[in-house]
Amino acid sequence: MIPPTRTITRVDARRLLCPMPVIRLQSAAKGQPQGTEIEVLATDPGVMADIPAWCRVHGHAVTAQTTLGREILIRVRLGPTS
Repeated sequence: MIPPTRTITRVDARRLLCPMPVIRLQSAAKGQPQGTEIEVLATDPGVMADIPAWCRVHGHAVTAQTTLGREILIRVRLGPTS
């Protein structure tokens, strides 16, 4: 049996300042099932604190956080309360 292909939703929040990257993430998460993964690409360094805080409040988890030059890539796995 072939395992299902995992889809990762990508959110481009480059050049957006707080709170817009979190708002874009929240919009992408709305209605998605538990376990969905969302990648946020941002340039505002505030996302390194804002997105993990949003995840803690809403029952989600940051699974990766990487800085690529001036860009920040954060991957979130949605919990049961999306």
